[in-house]
Amino acid sequence: MARQGAEKTQGKPAADDRAARLKAALKANLARRKAQARARATDDADDTPDEPGEA
Repeated sequence: MARQGAEKTQGKPAADDRAARLKAALKANLARRKAQARARATDDADDTPDEPGEA
C-alpha cells in the first residue's frame, strides 16, 4: 500500500514535465509560424511589379 501513495506523488512532476514540454513546443511552433509568415510577406512584396505594365 505504501507504493500506491509514492506513485501518486511522482505523477505530479511528470505532469509538470509534460506541461513544460508542451509549452516549449508551442513556443517553437509559434516562432516557426511567424518566421514563415514573414518570409511569405517578403516574397509577396518582391513579386509585385513596380509599374502596372511590368511583368
